Amino acid sequence: MTNWLPDVFSSPKPVVGMLHLSALPGDPGYDSNAGIAAIVDRAKRELDALQSGGVDGVLISNEFSLPYLTDTERITSVTMARVIGELSSDLSVPYGVNVLWDARASIDLAVATDAAFVREIFTGVYASDFGLWNTNVGEVSRHRHRIGAGGVKLFFNIVPESAAYLADRDLSSIARSTVFATLPDALCVSGLTAGAPTDTQSVSIVKQAAGDVPVFVNTGVKAENVADQLSVADGAIVGTFFKKDGKFENSADQSRVEELMSAARSYRAEAAA
Repeated sequence: MTNWLPDVFSSPKPVVGMLHLSALPGDPGYDSNAGIAAIVDRAKRELDALQSGGVDGVLISNEFSLPYLTDTERITSVTMARVIGELSSDLSVPYGVNVLWDARASIDLAVATDAAFVREIFTGVYASDFGLWNTNVGEVSRHRHRIGAGGVKLFFNIVPESAAYLADRDLSSIARSTVFATLPDALCVSGLTAGAPTDTQSVSIVKQAAGDVPVFVNTGVKAENVADQLSVADGAIVGTFFKKDGKFENSADQSRVEELMSAARSYRAEAAA
């Protein structure tokens, strides 16, 4: 696999900021009185904070659709498409989408909104907080082909949050077989939950096993550890640190985005020197 990252991102070792949409119609937390307009308004503010703060890309997800479904309702991706359509004129960085936790719906949404990439759980069987969680990467890959989504890059999260792999396999073996058998465009390594630290050793293990496939740190990246994480990983996806006071439920805080991105740029400049 050739290095495709420069074709999508303008900076080496890109930092992708999470744009967490508010609870959507059908979700337990949806505010039907405020309606879709409130979701769009918050999303626009979040996008402005992330882009003004200097992120290299944005990943739009229904993070507040808790508790998540593994086979989502149609209203979820339909509403996300509506919101992304309203954001489209303001998007100035590469963006991806993630319909938690539904691989097919995520790819469908990417095609509908011209997203460059998707992050999802594509492989494995898990015991999770959301029940027994199965996948079918062969079926999803064929669906991707049928709908003309070959250009959409797939980020495989091989250490999903709030779940444990049912097979007794080590991380290196999982990474090697995932790369060989399922053809991911990138691998993501996570901690236990959103914002939870990702062990640098785990990232190193996956990186060594992944060959030419890029590896992203998926959770727990902060201004104080971004240099260490990027010294191993090919990129990072950041959500919780960018929030006000570093709390998952809060809105994005531009000053925190600027703080982390300044540290990331400093690391990249030193690495290139």
